[in-house]
Amino acid sequence: MAQSILTRPIIKRLNFNGVLALSGMLGPVILIATDLTAAFSQPGYNWLRDSISSLAWTPMGWLQTIGFLAMGLLTELFVAGIFFNIRGRKGFGIGIGLLVLFGFGLLLIGAFHTDHTGAPTTVTGMIHGVAARSIFFLFMFSSGLIAPSLKSDPAWRKLFIYSLAASLLTLALIIVGLWVTDGNFHFGLYERILVTNTIIWVEVMSIWLLRLSFKRIEEKE
Repeated sequence: MAQSILTRPIIKRLNFNGVLALSGMLGPVILIATDLTAAFSQPGYNWLRDSISSLAWTPMGWLQTIGFLAMGLLTELFVAGIFFNIRGRKGFGIGIGLLVLFGFGLLLIGAFHTDHTGAPTTVTGMIHGVAARSIFFLFMFSSGLIAPSLKSDPAWRKLFIYSLAASLLTLALIIVGLWVTDGNFHFGLYERILVTNTIIWVEVMSIWLLRLSFKRIEEKE
């Protein structure tokens, strides 16, 4: 019976948790694909120096906007998946709440564009800037607060150290960011390392959730 489960098409093995897991897996893929497409379509764009947000003002900027909006929306679905499938301990609820705000922050980044370099500050640009800075603090605290619950849940225990490491890496990068500001030659690279750390965490957690959903279906049959 287990073998028959494994050989079925993925779509026929999906349950509600599996759909939520796939949402989390798809978000980072869309964001990376849209970022790469927008960047490669813009002659002279410097990956090391130029910020991710500056791509919004290029001819293909609308595509990157879609990427952030999709990542934000799919992250919210993913959060529901881990909320229902991890045995929470103290701090877990707060961590989940902060992760919801993290997803909302991604939606704001997509909906409100950054200001042009050197241009007067606008309300839209301020909202974008606050959201862009806040999501990393939100991720750092949420992944750190969720980590103890991973440790206490046998099904998730193997991801405890990874989640804690992702949180600590974000803290280290935030500190480094005190010396790396927009316009610095390496700002684009720095920003992408920050973003990559967060979306890899979402991807890994989503893959694990999908794996568990398949395993539970198999056990029932």
